[in-house]
Amino acid sequence: MLSVAGLRIPGLPPLGFEVRRGEVLGISGPSGSGKTRLLRALADLDPTPGEVSLDGAARDSLPAPEWRRRVGLLPAEPRYWAGTVAAHFPEPPESAAFRSLGLDPALRGADPATLSTGEKARVALLRLLARRPEALLLDEPGANLDRANRERLLSRVGAFRVGTGGRPAGLVLWASHAEEELRFADAILRLPEGTVTQVPGASS
Repeated sequence: MLSVAGLRIPGLPPLGFEVRRGEVLGISGPSGSGKTRLLRALADLDPTPGEVSLDGAARDSLPAPEWRRRVGLLPAEPRYWAGTVAAHFPEPPESAAFRSLGLDPALRGADPATLSTGEKARVALLRLLARRPEALLLDEPGANLDRANRERLLSRVGAFRVGTGGRPAGLVLWASHAEEELRFADAILRLPEGTVTQVPGASS
């Protein structure tokens, strides 16, 4: 479980909520409402007062690299630094993983600079999952995808949520200003108000 209490982000009220394994918390709000700032705080990228813990381990008690491996952030604009896509993965990425998101496996040998914005976002998700996080923090992941690829993204995140291949169920925080992307969330955190609303009939 990801537990947040008294998290203080400028421009927002103190935030507190819990997300259990197997659950998705949607984060909704207009541009500038604090969605990205919240995700960066949870990922320990920005110093932010408040208590954040994952399965009882406090954010401030773990080395930053270990926390960021366990609580993985997919930024709205992923960065690439190596000359090929494959060089960004801890191990050679499998073809099936690329195909699951509608990507040509040949992209593994491509220069990231040649990828479209949507391809960069999907490759970045695969790169993040390859590091075996326990929580996903997704910042507008479907913003540059067509409907078919958005559905593939939802399916892949859904598999992470329930656990596959012997991996335990993960938890997800999905930030978006598009309500349709949050249709499978168990609850919605609305910013800047900071209120959490349960979604009737959602499965956890």
